[in-house]
Amino acid sequence: MLMTKKTDITTQSACATDDAYAIRSGQVPDAWELAQLHVAVWRETYRAYAPQTAVNELGPRRRLPYWTKALASDPSDTGALVATRNGAIVAVSGFGVSTHPAFAGAAEIKHFYVGKSARGLGLGSRLFRTTLDHLRIGGQNRVALAVVEQNTRARKFYRTLGGEEIGAFTDAGPLWRSSNIVVQWVL
Repeated sequence: MLMTKKTDITTQSACATDDAYAIRSGQVPDAWELAQLHVAVWRETYRAYAPQTAVNELGPRRRLPYWTKALASDPSDTGALVATRNGAIVAVSGFGVSTHPAFAGAAEIKHFYVGKSARGLGLGSRLFRTTLDHLRIGGQNRVALAVVEQNTRARKFYRTLGGEEIGAFTDAGPLWRSSNIVVQWVL
């Protein structure tokens, strides 16, 4: 069982620029903005790999129920950290209890998306490390995620953050059957 406390995580810094970014816990009013970010980054990343029908069908209205539920859930089940710039959400890390046997009981980072305007500034690394710290403080000793096999940019990013590729599985998904790599961190 994932045991985390919904804590008021708020940090601010300048990430490789003069622009101030903040990381905080996601809240229910963020759901629509997260659904939009999720879809924009997903489409940009997977357009070349996913069937066109999946790209067309995945829209913010389809992702809104997920983010609304995730942000309203009991903190022992799921949560999200968001990075903001001038009040706008530019990155998200969604985490929760793993429901797939490939994760072998590790807490799961279910979604990790950094918008185009926030890439290359160190913000993604900072958000990811903050997520790992949050989960460790919440009592987790292992964290894992699935990344689509062809997403070599993300796989490299996770390796630079200390992730170890420990397995693979096929995700039947509601829209697209994809080959995924399991990446794990021991905290």
